[in-house]
Amino acid sequence: APALPALREKMGGTSTPGVMAGVPVFTLTPANLPPENAERVLLYFHGGGYVLGPGETGTDEAILMAGIAGFRVISVDYRMAPDHPYPAAIDDAIAVYKELLKTVPAEKIGVFGTSTGGGMTLILGLRAKAEGLPMPGALGAGTPWTDLTKTGDTYLTNEHVDNVLVSYDGWVGQAAKLYAAGHDLKDPMLSPVYGDVSGFPPTMLTSGTRDLFLSNTVRMHYKLRQEGVTADLIVFEGMSHCQYYFLPDAPETRFHFTQLGEFFGRHLE
Repeated sequence: APALPALREKMGGTSTPGVMAGVPVFTLTPANLPPENAERVLLYFHGGGYVLGPGETGTDEAILMAGIAGFRVISVDYRMAPDHPYPAAIDDAIAVYKELLKTVPAEKIGVFGTSTGGGMTLILGLRAKAEGLPMPGALGAGTPWTDLTKTGDTYLTNEHVDNVLVSYDGWVGQAAKLYAAGHDLKDPMLSPVYGDVSGFPPTMLTSGTRDLFLSNTVRMHYKLRQEGVTADLIVFEGMSHCQYYFLPDAPETRFHFTQLGEFFGRHLE
């Protein structure tokens, strides 16, 4: 949290706290909003295994997206475990999305997040579909937590290679159980790789070759492509989990957010 004012100053934007549908949010606005993005809005869900990143601490990636790509971003401070297990987080996410739909057409809304936030981005698509809501115009799922079970090659091959998550058998697996609170971890509303993604909007996915969640990402990409969904995939060389937003001046950071911004620019009206 103490580093955020300097990051906002560096990126040239502001953060405004607010409430939407009873859920705390922060609106990140770039200093110079391009005319083509004036009516577009990005909805953002932070990562942290459903247990980390409360309040303004969860806005760092949103600050980078607003500053580098030039979009207005609404960062959702959703409820988290252990006080608020499943389905609190996604209930808050869908509540904010519904509220946003009252003033912004769905085709002008992009949704993105990394890790847990990437998983929630995909789960929001499943919830919107289940509730008959219009789909967002595009999604950005960064190294998404698409399977809360220990399923996938890189949960094994990248164990102790990923220097961020390290191992499913560390805090990651425990966080999964804490949030799920007894629910089946393969429920698509917890693990979206098991959901029906037909009819999903264009989606961009990002990961790294040392990422524990690389399999989570490529399995989701494959599933989207199987259903005929437009899905782009970026895999950074030598990168562990979500490191593309750890350093604002890293070339991978600039590349990722520029690419994601261009992706939203192509697919949002």
